[in-house]
Amino acid sequence: MIPIAPHISAFLQQRLPIERRASVNTCDSYAYAFKLLFEYTGAYLGVAPSNLFLDQIDAALVVQFLNYLENTRANAASSRNVRLAAIKSFMRFMEYRVPSALEQIRRILAIPAKKFDTRLVRHLTVEETQSILDAPDPTVRSGVRDRAMLHLCFAAGLRVSELTGLQLDHLTLRPPASVLIHGKGRKQRSLPLWRETASALRSWLAIRGDRPATQVFLNARGEPLTRSGFEYILRKHSRAAAKGCPSLSTKRVSPHVLRHTCALAVLQATKDLRKVSLWLGHSSMQTTEMYTRADPSVKLEALESVIAPRLRSGRFKATDKLIASLMPGSVMRSKHPPR
Repeated sequence: MIPIAPHISAFLQQRLPIERRASVNTCDSYAYAFKLLFEYTGAYLGVAPSNLFLDQIDAALVVQFLNYLENTRANAASSRNVRLAAIKSFMRFMEYRVPSALEQIRRILAIPAKKFDTRLVRHLTVEETQSILDAPDPTVRSGVRDRAMLHLCFAAGLRVSELTGLQLDHLTLRPPASVLIHGKGRKQRSLPLWRETASALRSWLAIRGDRPATQVFLNARGEPLTRSGFEYILRKHSRAAAKGCPSLSTKRVSPHVLRHTCALAVLQATKDLRKVSLWLGHSSMQTTEMYTRADPSVKLEALESVIAPRLRSGRFKATDKLIASLMPGSVMRSKHPPR
C-alpha cells in the first residue's frame, strides 16, 4: 500500500510550480480538485483523507467522483473535465515514481473527457458596456479606482488574474501609452491603450498613494485587490448601470464577459482573427475561433459574397372548394357554404 499524501505534496509543491512552471492560479485549481477528490474518497471509504493510499484511487472510484461532481454538486461538464485533467496530470507524474501502479494509472488516463454543447460566448452591446464604464462615481477615491479598472479590463481584454496581478512597472502612460501583460502560460504581451484608458489610470495613480504593495489596484486597506474583490465591484456597478440600461438586468456580467466583449469589438473593427488572438494572448487560434460564431457580421460578409439562387415565381391557386372559400375576400362574395 502506497500512501498518497507525500506524492500529492511533491506534485503540488515541486512538479507544478518548479518543473512545469505552472501559474499560481493553475496550482490553486489543481489543489482544489484534489481537495474535492480526497474529501469524497474519504467519506466514501470511511477513511481520513490523510490516510488514503494510492491503490484506493482506481478508475472506478474516479468515475464515481466525476459523476458526484455533476449530479450532486451540479458542476457543468466543463468543470468536470477540469477536475479530470488535474487527476490525469497527477497520474502521469506517478508513472515514473510508482511503476508498480502502472496498470492502475493507465486505466485512469483512459477515462475520456465528457463532450458538452458549445454555446455562443456571452457579451455586451456597446450601450451596455458604456453604461457599466460610466457607473463608478469619479468624485470619490473608490470610484476613480473602479473606473480605471473597468476601462483597463475592457480595453485590454484582461483575465481577472492579469488585472489583479498587474504591477506598477508594467504601465507606460506617457504617449504612446501601453501596458505589459503577464498572461496565462507565462506568455507576455504588450498592448497599446486608448487615451481615455490612460487618462483614467493617471487619475487613479495620482491618488493611489505610496503603498508597500507593488500592484496597481489596491483595496480600501491598501492591500492588493483579489479576484473576488474585483468580481464584487463589477457586480455592484453592473446593478447600478442596469437602472439606466434595463437590458443589463437580464445578463450575468462577469469579468470574462468584459473580455469576450473586447474580443468581439476587436474582431468587428479589424476583421482579422489573428489580431484578436494576439490581443487576448491565446496560445491557439482554435480558442479564438469561438468569436467568429458569435459575430454575425462575419457570416453576413460571406452571405453577401455568394450569389443567391433564383426564386421561381408563381402564385398559389386554391383548388379545393373549402380552401377557396377561405381565401381573402371570398367569404363576402359567397352566400352559400361549399358542398
